[in-house]
Amino acid sequence: MNRATNRAIGITTCQTAFGWVGVAWSVQGLVAITLPKPAEAEALSQLPQPSESVLNLPQDLDIPALLVKLRRYFEGEPVTFDEPLDPSIGTEFLRRVWALTLDIPRGQTRTYSQIARIAGSPGAARAVGQAMARNPWPIIVPCHRVLGSDGTLTGFGGGVDMKRRMLQMEGAPVADQQLLNGFQT
Repeated sequence: MNRATNRAIGITTCQTAFGWVGVAWSVQGLVAITLPKPAEAEALSQLPQPSESVLNLPQDLDIPALLVKLRRYFEGEPVTFDEPLDPSIGTEFLRRVWALTLDIPRGQTRTYSQIARIAGSPGAARAVGQAMARNPWPIIVPCHRVLGSDGTLTGFGGGVDMKRRMLQMEGAPVADQQLLNGFQT
């Protein structure tokens, strides 16, 4: 991530059953969440640089409660992430795609082309893929629930195995990648 920013940033990490997750926030809301990393330092390295000054939390952002939710999520428990996301991040199109992705229920998936169509941009499946790649809040904005048009587990910053594990943990039907790859040749 390491996005340059001129706003005040607070950061923290938490250890989950899948690894270390980093969290960054501004006074407007969450700025970044990392996918689980094997080491805390690796999660921290993907966050924006923290501010040296004291940062007040947004009124409706409870970081300790969020960390508990992240731990519970990676233990397989259903949780609802309703923390405020920093609205200054991304273009209008990115924010629209992220909002649609946020609405994908646990245990369900959508394709890049379905999201593009719902976003009012049919034919923009690749742009949706780019929006997923730029998603600063994976887990909360569940980009792992977005699949290729044939159901393949493609395009995930944490890797296909992580995407599969998260979908299986959520109870989503996941096709056998090798079987799908066999049909593509």
